[in-house]
Amino acid sequence: MTIQNCMERKNSLRVVFMGTPDFSVPALSEIAKKHEAAAVVTQQDRPKGRGHQLQFPPVKEKALELGIPVYQPEKVKNPEFIEVLRSLEPEVIVVIAFGQILPLEILNLPAYGCINVHASLLPKYRGAAPIQWAVINGESKTGVTTMYMAEEMDTGDIIDRAEVCVDADETGGSLFDKLSDVGAALILETLEKLESGTAPRIPQNNDEATYAGKITKELGKIDFSQPADVIERLIRGLNPWPSAYTKTDGKTLKIWKAEALAQKTQMAPGSILKKGKSGIWVATGDGVLNILELQLEGKKRMEVQAFLNGYNLTAEKFGE
Repeated sequence: MTIQNCMERKNSLRVVFMGTPDFSVPALSEIAKKHEAAAVVTQQDRPKGRGHQLQFPPVKEKALELGIPVYQPEKVKNPEFIEVLRSLEPEVIVVIAFGQILPLEILNLPAYGCINVHASLLPKYRGAAPIQWAVINGESKTGVTTMYMAEEMDTGDIIDRAEVCVDADETGGSLFDKLSDVGAALILETLEKLESGTAPRIPQNNDEATYAGKITKELGKIDFSQPADVIERLIRGLNPWPSAYTKTDGKTLKIWKAEALAQKTQMAPGSILKKGKSGIWVATGDGVLNILELQLEGKKRMEVQAFLNGYNLTAEKFGE
């Protein structure tokens, strides 16, 4: 199908949507309202929870709710699946947090190309975890970018960008929700530009590129020799997953909420300076971290006063 033929039909585009997590769901919902969603391609069902029961990816759940056919290839690069994709005759493929690298054969398949929605202001924060790193690194703004996909990850020409402010109390979870909704609106604008022939191609400046690597559970281990404000951002950035944590009495203690205080102390990093209903003060490499919400291994998440009422915190230092 040629671009000219596509543009003769101005009411909608025939879209194949590729995505997997919650982040992708709002965009799928909006696309299905205004365009012909020919199919959804998502990752395979995975065992989750204590019972290890197979669980549908969130995008699959939404697709089934909307009555859209779902495909779950083990690898999209398999020739058999590429033929299935070709038979769907997509005019455009929209990719949002899908989880697999697309081969050149798929990138070149639709007339309008493969369009990616990425949760950063590219070329900043290319990679797997731009949302969490924006919070961890203390960015005051981030956003969403739509781009033509290229063989190298997150390097394609930019079509649209939308900026979002990062609030002072922003968590990875709250920013995730913001950018998910912004991405859903932005992809509709991008598809409209593609259909009308007004979509630009803005090359990325590779010299300005930064990388946002995968988030691991190990990243959440708090190093109290770091400044208090750095630790506080880590706590917010890793909320809700995988969460920041330390150790007390040999047990894991997750820290969900804290504030950085400018007080100076000569005590060793990790030392507990005071504890009460206003928080647990902990010495850091620069300043004091006041812990406000926490969760001991095997217990529920709670505010500091409730925690201290139910647990005799005898340790003089965290991290041991």
